[in-house]
Amino acid sequence: MTTARSQQPRAQQKCPFTVGVTGGIASGKTTVTDFFASKGIRIVDADIASRVVVEPGKPALADIERRYGPEILLDGSLDRRKLRTIIFDDADERKWLEGLLHPLIRDQIILELTHAESSYAVLVSPLMLETSQHELVDRLLVVDVPESVQLSRTMARDQMTEEQTRLILNSQMERQQRVGRADDIVDNSGSLTRLHRSLDKLHQFYLSLA
Repeated sequence: MTTARSQQPRAQQKCPFTVGVTGGIASGKTTVTDFFASKGIRIVDADIASRVVVEPGKPALADIERRYGPEILLDGSLDRRKLRTIIFDDADERKWLEGLLHPLIRDQIILELTHAESSYAVLVSPLMLETSQHELVDRLLVVDVPESVQLSRTMARDQMTEEQTRLILNSQMERQQRVGRADDIVDNSGSLTRLHRSLDKLHQFYLSLA
């Protein structure tokens, strides 16, 4: 399914034509990007970029340690589980962390996109629309599934209770708001064969745009 929205000017002209992929938790973003990768398309993952910027020796990790103390480290690396607990319970700490990391993650994403050599590139991010990362893409593809599917998949995959899963869902952008900002929408509530058929059409379309 394809919808239209006004295109924003690209933030970085040196990057190739870039498709942004986003969706709610357990919507199947990885399944979608695995398909594009199988076609030789360069995938830039914002989650991986977020880990790169806090690797041991990076200034951001030193800033985080200064704020929360050495107990925020686990064997010299960031204890992400402990950090998630801190920012989940304190909105001010979450804002501080976002202010530190989001610009660094954006720079890392741009660096990786500029090195993409495929016909077009894909940037996948769960926070595409909640951050300025959407400014880095030419077209936005939303992976969409009903909330009931998100619940069942997340509970099974992450061994979480329904209450815990709903807390995560409620912290994310509402489904209809996300869909309303999409250029393209792919339904991932059916079979893998049907999904791949839809993605192949989109792949050909993106090649024509690139």
